[in-house]
Amino acid sequence: MSTSSTAPRTAPARPDAPAAPVPAAAAAVKFPAGPAPDPAGSRTEHRIRSFHARRGRITQAQAAAIDRHWARWGVELDGSPLDLAALFGDPGLPVVLEIGFGMGDATARMAAADPSTGILAVDVHTPGQGNLLMLAERDGLTNVRVANGDAIVLLRDMLPPASLAGLRVYFPDPWPKAKHHKRRLIQPSFLDLVVPLLRPGAVVHLATDWEPYAEQMLEVLEAAPGLANRYPAAGSAGAALGEGGFAPRPDFRPMTKFERQGLEKGHVVRDLLFTRV
Repeated sequence: MSTSSTAPRTAPARPDAPAAPVPAAAAAVKFPAGPAPDPAGSRTEHRIRSFHARRGRITQAQAAAIDRHWARWGVELDGSPLDLAALFGDPGLPVVLEIGFGMGDATARMAAADPSTGILAVDVHTPGQGNLLMLAERDGLTNVRVANGDAIVLLRDMLPPASLAGLRVYFPDPWPKAKHHKRRLIQPSFLDLVVPLLRPGAVVHLATDWEPYAEQMLEVLEAAPGLANRYPAAGSAGAALGEGGFAPRPDFRPMTKFERQGLEKGHVVRDLLFTRV
C-alpha cells in the first residue's frame, strides 16, 4: 500500500494497458478537476495518518479514464458530509467501504459479482484510481465510486451513523518494524470510528499475509464493542469452521497477483470476518 496504513501494496499495471506514462509533474496539471493531492488539508491532522499522497506514473489510458469519469464517479474526501444515497443514485443500495484498493482489479471483480451492492473504494494512488475507473467503464459497472484522500477523514467527518453495510481492508501495509507499529491502520482508535458507522449485520472483512499483523488485527477486532467474530476460536460459543479465530479464505474475495506472490514466498494469508451486532 505504500500509503502509510490503508492501501494495499500496489501491483503493477495490467500488461495490456497502454505503456506510455505521464510524468508525475504533468499528472498534477492534467487533472484540474480530478483527484486532488490533499483534499482535506488540515483535517488530516490525526495520530493515524492513513496515507501518503502518491501521484506516481500514470498511463495515458488511466489518465483518460480520470478525465472522462472523475466528475461523475470520483469523490474528494474533504471533510464535507457525504450522502451515499445521492452518490450512488439509489437510496436502497447497501454500500460497502473498501480502504486501499491498489490497482482496483479485485474491487472491479467483486463489484461485477455483486451489482446489488455499492462499493465506495478509497485510495490515493492516482494510477490505481485511473485503472479502477477504466475497469468500471470497460465492465459497465455502475456500483463503484472512487474516493480520493484520507479514509480517516471520511470515517470521522463525512458519514452518518449506521450508513455502511460493510468494511473491507485487504493487505494493508504491515509496517513490520516494531517502531512503526503505531502507523498500522487496524488499531482500537480506528475501530472506534468504524463501528458506529456500520449498520446491524454489516460485515468487517480484513485480510493480510503478515502473520504478526494478523494476530494484532484479531486482537483489536475481538476487543471492539459491537463486533462479533463469525469464526471464533475453537471452544468458543458458536464456533464455526476456522482456525484460531481466523476465517477460511472466502470464495468471494478474488485472488490477486499480490496475494499469489505472497503465497509463493511462503506467507500465510489470513482472513478475518466480523459482524456488527
